[in-house]
Amino acid sequence: MSYNSPFTGNVVQPTDVSYRDISIANTNLQLAWPINGTTEDDAAARIMDVTTTGVSELWMPPANQASVGQDALIRNTGGEDFTVKDFAGINTIVTVLVGEAQYIYITDNATEEGVWGIIAFGIGSSGADAATLAGYGLLAIGQTLNQSQPVTTFSSNYTALTTDRSNTYVWTGGAGTLTLTAASTLGNNWFMFLRNSGTGALTASGSGGNTINGSASIILQPTDSCIIVCSGSTFYTVGLGKSTQFAFTQLSKAVLTGTYTLTASEASNVIQKYTGALTGNVTIIVPSTVQVYYIVNETTNAFTVTISTGSGATAVLTVGTQATLVCDSVNLYNANTILAGSSSISLINGSVGAPSLNFASETTTGIYRAASGEFNTAILGVLRSTVSATGIAIVGTGTFSGGVLGGTF
Repeated sequence: MSYNSPFTGNVVQPTDVSYRDISIANTNLQLAWPINGTTEDDAAARIMDVTTTGVSELWMPPANQASVGQDALIRNTGGEDFTVKDFAGINTIVTVLVGEAQYIYITDNATEEGVWGIIAFGIGSSGADAATLAGYGLLAIGQTLNQSQPVTTFSSNYTALTTDRSNTYVWTGGAGTLTLTAASTLGNNWFMFLRNSGTGALTASGSGGNTINGSASIILQPTDSCIIVCSGSTFYTVGLGKSTQFAFTQLSKAVLTGTYTLTASEASNVIQKYTGALTGNVTIIVPSTVQVYYIVNETTNAFTVTISTGSGATAVLTVGTQATLVCDSVNLYNANTILAGSSSISLINGSVGAPSLNFASETTTGIYRAASGEFNTAILGVLRSTVSATGIAIVGTGTFSGGVLGGTF
């Protein structure tokens, strides 16, 4: 029997049966092309929903009775997997799993078995497609795409990459740095979540001249968190705020000698008072974070209390002194020009019209230093006395209610 058209000489395309619902129970079903002259009742359709029971197979019609490109979409609507084979069950074309759909088509029709191409149409409605489409920040759960926000903890410096889109990074170390890849590489709408759960300051900085909120870097203190978003040329934060309501708390800690490292709870106290009878010099280690401390040294004995981050500049307090210290996460700076309670105070020389030590309500009355070796007093901008190594010189008339004793007049 010839399957060539007498008009064109080409292979005749079998009549297209659109759809069949097929049930197979413990047997193999041989399909036939729905063409003129066939005596088979089981015709192959372009779309076939197949349900099988037990060991069952679906066999396709002879490939050499159809043109290359002849196709069929086969979907497993039953509860058991089944196998699709070529004509007479010689070779397996594809195994269709439960809920899966497979698209097959003839690529070579030289023999009855032929050669078949396969395209997976997915599991159920879109399960396989969901897994294929799930990019950064998306997760395929069953047949749906879902938002994904995986959490990564880190304690050493890290550079955020394109693959970190939608990820949450939680800092758990001391002082550290998160560097952002160039904004032009990350692209517009890239974002990540960042939290500082460590004990030190976390610096987030751009690269290649990119800024964050208009600055080269931002600092997240412990417990701070934010979302970092990229515009393609710069970075911004969302949700990075500071509380406008806070209360000072005080740490009172007894020390003796040696080094004391403050816990996170102890270091959270802005006001810190150190007490105890020192037997040696004491060093207090505070966290490597940006902070202001008000330190009171109420220890006794002739030793010192040093405040340090473990590196950088330190602040040294002698017995009975206080200091306001500013920490930049490495160095400690004394914000006081004079240490309260210190043994000495330095004044500028001043002048008769503007004494260096004066009264707020009468600034022209006070003391000053007019020349080397002199101690002068001014009353309303007028010199009234000079004390020097040679004696006291009084300017003006002196009135003595109790008389004058000693000396020669």
